[in-house]
Amino acid sequence: MSVKAFELVPAVERDLLMGDKARINIECIECCGKHLYVGTNDCFIHHFLLDEVASPMGKLSYSAQKLLNKYLGLKKPVAELRAASALERLIVLCDGMVFLVDMVTLESVPSAAGGGVKIRGVIAFCVNENPVNGDPFCVEMAILSSKRRTVQIYMVHKDRVQLVKEVSTPEQPCALSLDGYFLCLALTTQYMILNYNTGASQDLFPYNSEERRPIVKRISREEFLLAAPGGLGMFANAEGVSQRAPVSWSESVIAAAVSFPYVVALDENFITIHSMLDQQLKQTLSFRDGHILQDFEGKVILASTKAVYVLVPLPLERQIQDLLASHRVEEALMLMEGAQRNIPKDKFQVLHRRILQRAGFIQFGKLQFQEAKDHFRKGELDVRELISLYPLLLPASSSFTRFHPPLHEFADLNHLAQGDQEKVLQCKRFLISYLKEVRSTEVVNGCREDVDTALLKLYAEQDHDSLLDLLASENACVLADSVPCLEKYHKYFALGLLYHYNGQDSAALQVWTRVVNGDLQDSTRSDLFDYIVDFLCCCSNLDLVWKYADWALQKDSTKGVHIFIRRPLSTDQSELNPDKVITYLGKNKQALLLYLEHLVLEKKIQKEKFHTHLAVLYLERVLSLLSDSSADAEPLTKARERLQAFLRESNLYRVQFLLGKIEDCEQLLLERATLHGKLEEHDKALHILVHKLRDFPSAEAFCVWASSGRDPAYRQRLFHLLLEEYLGGEPRVGGGGELEMAAVDVLNRHGEVFDAVRVLRVLPESWSLQLLRPFLNRAIRASMHARHTSQIAVGLAHSENVQLLHDRLKERKKPIFVSEKKGCHLCHNTFKEPDVVCLPGGVPVHTHCVAQRIKDSPTKRHLTNSSNHT
Repeated sequence: MSVKAFELVPAVERDLLMGDKARINIECIECCGKHLYVGTNDCFIHHFLLDEVASPMGKLSYSAQKLLNKYLGLKKPVAELRAASALERLIVLCDGMVFLVDMVTLESVPSAAGGGVKIRGVIAFCVNENPVNGDPFCVEMAILSSKRRTVQIYMVHKDRVQLVKEVSTPEQPCALSLDGYFLCLALTTQYMILNYNTGASQDLFPYNSEERRPIVKRISREEFLLAAPGGLGMFANAEGVSQRAPVSWSESVIAAAVSFPYVVALDENFITIHSMLDQQLKQTLSFRDGHILQDFEGKVILASTKAVYVLVPLPLERQIQDLLASHRVEEALMLMEGAQRNIPKDKFQVLHRRILQRAGFIQFGKLQFQEAKDHFRKGELDVRELISLYPLLLPASSSFTRFHPPLHEFADLNHLAQGDQEKVLQCKRFLISYLKEVRSTEVVNGCREDVDTALLKLYAEQDHDSLLDLLASENACVLADSVPCLEKYHKYFALGLLYHYNGQDSAALQVWTRVVNGDLQDSTRSDLFDYIVDFLCCCSNLDLVWKYADWALQKDSTKGVHIFIRRPLSTDQSELNPDKVITYLGKNKQALLLYLEHLVLEKKIQKEKFHTHLAVLYLERVLSLLSDSSADAEPLTKARERLQAFLRESNLYRVQFLLGKIEDCEQLLLERATLHGKLEEHDKALHILVHKLRDFPSAEAFCVWASSGRDPAYRQRLFHLLLEEYLGGEPRVGGGGELEMAAVDVLNRHGEVFDAVRVLRVLPESWSLQLLRPFLNRAIRASMHARHTSQIAVGLAHSENVQLLHDRLKERKKPIFVSEKKGCHLCHNTFKEPDVVCLPGGVPVHTHCVAQRIKDSPTKRHLTNSSNHT
């Protein structure tokens, strides 16, 4: 899982450092900006100026210029150097002694009291990079004393040092690092965290300092890197907790540093580089005789005994691109997100989006569509980058050009699939699902036409159910590109929808009618004819409605007429008013009949001409069936029932006109009777029913129908007419008994309707009481019921009268208060005299106001003083 994260670049060559002196070795280094300080074993400090030089190819190198070298006069190796740039001082450890030298002249700094600034008996020291003292011109330093198990905290000023704290340790420390108040110490047998301010300590883990050189390295605020047993690099924070997984490095590591997100470790022969993000070894560099590795302000510097090198990190983007080129997507994203804190926010966002987009195309190439979709969404991919992989999906009018440098290595989908049609199909299905998801988001702003046109082409090719949903809703499909595609795949219904959405209803209807006529083949809708009818119902272009109404009526008049039936009636649509439609439908009797039924029976339009026209059509239908000797009885029966029902229910048709049409038709006697009934010629109607049709049930039904909604006396008159027809008509030969039985039946069934006294007067004397028993029972019961009802009504009226009298007496006993402070309710003026009139409810008013009100009242209602007093 290697990646090239760093390059080793020489900084100070051997010749520049020591010339021909073979025994000189580098002991320590310090870097402050461009200034490099090197301490050697012959007690010299060498000062170099390092300049970065970038080649035209972007490769970095260093040019070193030696500014000065200074002999310290102690004849011992310089063990440690630390720069205090704010003080312009170098803190030097040499021969167990810490002292200050000037960063420019390298001369020892005298103390303010005279003599040098020196601390003796020092094993090691470190500078606090997270100082707790607020003085910017003061450096905090911790040292390890060689004589006692203590750690001393000093404040280093420009010309003096000051001991501020001394803490004891359980064992002799041999290495340390300081952050804030927290000391991380390597003791003889273990590591520990010590708060020198509170004295609190936390043991970490055991370690044998005699076997391995301890490493204690501050890497960030209150976090340290330690060399642990088993060749592990452990992380520990100030609470003694490891919040990162350890890295596995060599057992012989002698130094380590952090260049986020990498841990760099140095052993006798190699430099190893591990990722802090996944703890994996990323790079190994050969480096012999190395013994110093330190990081200075993000710059990692190494030294062998003879030369100095800089470990130059490759640009993060290049590292990520290398990972992506190797299709190591997860590592690339992990590196990108892990390094976020080291990159400016704006630059990170741009870079992060591009990396996500590239990662998405890599996953897309592997047919890992869910991962690809997630990366595309997070990376805010211009969706046309993806569409452009599919040949001919983008409309010809699109101005899109692919991103440069390219986000992927594919020429198109055919290049990716290498002829595998199953892969092509999978990729097209993915694009459909992705475009459906993003077309309603901001991602498609500015390219909606490209997205919708691509979706339409994919839907048409794949015979997708969502094609109609796309075209029936708001869309931006390019007409010039979409029409040939829909025609190619025989999606003519969809083509009509597209024309309609673009305001070309004429073209839509032309395509659809050709499909219904069989000129074009499209099985999308088996009910396309019904759809066209519904479409014409709502079409605002009346010219198109009239144009295609003929076609629809010829195809199916019963369905075609719904173009007019389902269309809302509106005075604004004078060109499509009912009169014009009726005239238009005149040649098509069936359609005309359905339309008139719609107007009269459903819309309840109360116009005589519509009702008469409908009745005539019903009658003509019946007459037509009567004249056809081969016609079945059932259609004739239904036609007559419909005619009879309409003649009974409607009151608007021209009765005399219809009666004239059937006057001579002996087969429509029942209809003639109904028409006579409409003319109040009930005797004629009953004569037809009783004597010509001998249809006694229909005669009784006629009386009930003709008297519905009328007072009881009217119904009684009709039934007495019927009784007279039964009793006074001329009987047929052998049929007198039939009429008498009909009379008995009507009396027994409707006895409560008849005037019993009048009936008894006209009945033949030969009829027995037993025959009329049901009639008499009902008549007596009805008479008794009427009597009791009238008695109850009289009683209730009497009770109400008594109650009113009681209320009047109560009102008379109430006083009426009148004063000059009270006002009249009619004129709102106050009372000046005691003479008043009291309105109902006890309201006093002036007498003249009441008189004027009675005079002006159109009803001349008389208001009286119900209380009879003033």
